[in-house]
Amino acid sequence: MVPEPNNWGRFGPDDQRGTLNLLKPAVVLDALRSATTGEVLSLAMPIRGATSSPAPGTVPHLQGRPLPQHFMSVDGGDYAAGARPIGEGLRVADDALIVTHHGTTTHMDALCHMWSGDELYNGHPAARVRSYGATRCGIEHVGGVVARGVLYDVPGHLGLDHLPAGHRIPAGLLEEIATPRPGDVAVVRTGWPVVWERSRAEYWSGQPGLSAEAGRWLAAQDVAAVASDNAAIGGLNGRGMADESLEDDLHLVLLHRHGIHLIEMLWLEELAAAGRSEFVFVAAPLRIEGGTGSPLTPLAIL
Repeated sequence: MVPEPNNWGRFGPDDQRGTLNLLKPAVVLDALRSATTGEVLSLAMPIRGATSSPAPGTVPHLQGRPLPQHFMSVDGGDYAAGARPIGEGLRVADDALIVTHHGTTTHMDALCHMWSGDELYNGHPAARVRSYGATRCGIEHVGGVVARGVLYDVPGHLGLDHLPAGHRIPAGLLEEIATPRPGDVAVVRTGWPVVWERSRAEYWSGQPGLSAEAGRWLAAQDVAAVASDNAAIGGLNGRGMADESLEDDLHLVLLHRHGIHLIEMLWLEELAAAGRSEFVFVAAPLRIEGGTGSPLTPLAIL
């Protein structure tokens, strides 16, 4: 069996950033030319509510995952007895966040998030991923991402509001929409988050996403990252799992073999409505040392 192409060693034996290395200054400056109106759109889901309210469950998420929660100390409803005084007549409300990311809010997966055998991306030892963090390929190596974003509005291209749960996007359909340049961020809209407001049960019945061949096609185009509004880039079944074999698992194809970071659970409805297929994509994960991922707020500058 012929080994699948990968990027191991391409950016040096110690590399922990993968195809983000393609974002050289000249590529970033070229990407900035994609902005023409200066309008800025957030592509993030909200982090909403606290333990004293039902609000956390009102945002799309996968079942069985801890929800991101927002706490405040104003009225003693959560972690404190009230707003703390800082001087005569003055009080301040403090915020605290308990944030998870995988499957529960807009986030980026680090290259240490998934691996096969005993090796992470680029041959780094998987044994370096421990309960206290990953000493190789953690999210802190990402830094800031500024790139040309290319929107693949697949349901819009097909005349649909959203893709069906069982739909797996083929490479040819992406190619019909656009061919990315090296260093671009491919942003794939399935429209699935709009299903949440209609039916939680339908949202949890599965999710549409990229096929393995589409993932390999994007990797062959040298994209810097792949982003989508679904929870796993690839599709999911009703158990919240991928049906593909390990050989075709998109996290292994993209993260593990090609060093392509994944950004999941975006909100892309306003971007699709704007009718712009190219824009400046900006994102910066939290600098969590050894983190397998991080919440983030991606921006589209039109």
